[in-house]
Amino acid sequence: MVVANDNNLATVAALFVETNGAYYGLPGIDPWDEARDARKYDGPHPVVAHPPCQRWGKLWAGQPLFIKQTGIRKVKGDDGGCFASALKSVRKFGGVLEHPWQSHAWPHFGINMPSRRGGWTMADFYGGWTCCVEQGKYGHYARKPTLLLAYGVNLPELEWGHSEMRLDPAVVERMGLKRAKRLGEVGARGGGQNSTPRIHPPAPFRELLIDMARSVRIGERVQRFMPVNDNEAKATA
Repeated sequence: MVVANDNNLATVAALFVETNGAYYGLPGIDPWDEARDARKYDGPHPVVAHPPCQRWGKLWAGQPLFIKQTGIRKVKGDDGGCFASALKSVRKFGGVLEHPWQSHAWPHFGINMPSRRGGWTMADFYGGWTCCVEQGKYGHYARKPTLLLAYGVNLPELEWGHSEMRLDPAVVERMGLKRAKRLGEVGARGGGQNSTPRIHPPAPFRELLIDMARSVRIGERVQRFMPVNDNEAKATA
């Protein structure tokens, strides 16, 4: 059941977010950072979930230079059960989950991959809907194509479309076009301890996700979590 807070806004739990980051200090938002451990979330509010993506993305094995120097390769999907937990929460309480485009978590958990060009697609047999949308259309400096997975929400019409690559002219001037393309739009900014420019959702996109979670119908229970396949059952055991 969606519960209203003192500001007459339905409370939303923001799971797997950065301490003091984009979801802190907002009315009606209950943020769960690493210290709180969002894997322990057990309701009752709908969620906006940002499970870590490092072990599910293109570089799931680690940075090429690190692998070359050490011979160590990470294990695909080895995220401590974070994605499985986020999936369970969004299915049980409603809301939306966000992950990078082409996340390996989608096929691993039996979720249909949507079109890169946008539009909502049926995600599974449990009432989920999925799509790809560019955060660049909502204020991010890069296109940053992003997968959304939603349960129990009103599905909004988003700014669909596949845009052309947009490289920062200052980065191209500093590094050269070849290196800038190799780094990509997202990797060319931030670094070391400063990953904020890359990972933080722009405010309009964050508010879109929050509004989606708040659209979960009061008194309507989203279908409880059920494993889609053996991999998912093992991941949540």
